[in-house]
Amino acid sequence: ALSYVLQVKSEGPKLVPFFKATCVYFVLWLPSSSPSWVSALIKCLPIFCLWLFLLAHGLGFLLTHPSAIRIFVGLVFSALGDAFLIWQDQGYFVHGLLMFAVTHMLYASAFGMRPLALRTGLVMAVLSGLCYAFLYPGLSGAFTYLVGVYVALIGFMGWRAVAGLRLVGAAWRWTELAAGSGALLFIISDLIIALNKFCFPVPYARALIMSTYYAAQMFIALSAVESREPVEDYRLSKAN
Repeated sequence: ALSYVLQVKSEGPKLVPFFKATCVYFVLWLPSSSPSWVSALIKCLPIFCLWLFLLAHGLGFLLTHPSAIRIFVGLVFSALGDAFLIWQDQGYFVHGLLMFAVTHMLYASAFGMRPLALRTGLVMAVLSGLCYAFLYPGLSGAFTYLVGVYVALIGFMGWRAVAGLRLVGAAWRWTELAAGSGALLFIISDLIIALNKFCFPVPYARALIMSTYYAAQMFIALSAVESREPVEDYRLSKAN
């Protein structure tokens, strides 16, 4: 337990730029009604800082850990999605949706398929279905199926993040807790976006969306630190 505490404490200083960039975003609070490259930069800056957080562990670490590199690439697609959503009223909402769909596929791949945890998967599938059923009356045109596919992808990502979670016993790892927390916060953030866009105005929507989103990305980036498998183990597992 002490080694886990020390490891978590050692990650703190590397996250300082992320926390500062997040504060800058909320302090400036650039109006979403006037999209610009400056507002896009400010919005993406915390995600750029998470790129640096992972790179601070060394390029060698990323290159030898497939799950860590997938999370890094997922963060790259997240930044692209953030930029597109700045101009969502100009017709770029779908572009942002597609970038985040790729992000969720990368994250799910990073979390892996072991253990399978079918019961957890069933729960996530039911919850995803209920969310889509609630959103469905407000959907029209291409969004009817695009949102359905997106809900399925983020639900799958959530399943894979939570599947490996062990809260007690020798198998417990703080990085798995970070992955599960990050995935659930991401789902909450995206659900607020969907409710606000397709159903009804959500009070303080932007503050809720961005606070849960940045926290989600931070936790998912943290989950890569104690990565699941080096390249050698990865190749062996594929061979067996």
